Amino acid sequence: MKKYMEVLKKCPLFLEIDEEKLEKMLVCLGAKVLAFDKKYTVFAEGNPAKYIGIVLSGSVQIVRMDYYGNRSLLGNAGVAEIFAESFACAQVESVPVTVIANEPSEIMFIDCSHILYTCANGCEFHKKLIFNLMKNLAVKNIGYHRKIDITSKRTTRDKLMTYLMYCAQKEGNTSFEIPFDRQELADYLEVDRSGLSVEIGKLKKEGIIENIKNRFTLL
Repeated sequence: MKKYMEVLKKCPLFLEIDEEKLEKMLVCLGAKVLAFDKKYTVFAEGNPAKYIGIVLSGSVQIVRMDYYGNRSLLGNAGVAEIFAESFACAQVESVPVTVIANEPSEIMFIDCSHILYTCANGCEFHKKLIFNLMKNLAVKNIGYHRKIDITSKRTTRDKLMTYLMYCAQKEGNTSFEIPFDRQELADYLEVDRSGLSVEIGKLKKEGIIENIKNRFTLL
């Protein structure tokens, strides 16, 4: 596990936990690491909701498919980020989303019950882990509310502009890159790709935005 230490120290689950304690902690938690090829399914909808995933390298997408096969992109998780923690903590029977490797990736898995319930050794780090986990869940909850605010807008144009303004606010700059290609952006906004491309073209012609691939500038 030593080769992953620099990444793990940046993970919100392990904030303010020194490296020496972290090494012992991972043994106690029964952490395991698996590698996935690009487009490989890390979690499939319906899998047991037991594990928290931590991205050690690469990235993953969290998606949901409706009854008609329409794809909604809920978000990405990159290096040092956590995913599936809300389902594991809620102890739901199965995962209601699918997690797919966006590129060749290494993922650490931790059984959530090993965090929520103290072990027989009475390890001192459990309180800190639980605090970090709850803080991360709160931050993610804010993010989900933001997505609801974006996708609840009536038109593709309004959804796009609301999303871009959130990105600008987050980056503190009117010029920024988004973590999606055109199809992924359409899936995230829950709109048709061709309609999204039309609106981006209109906004560029009107002098409201500039756009090259995944870089946008608000004018």
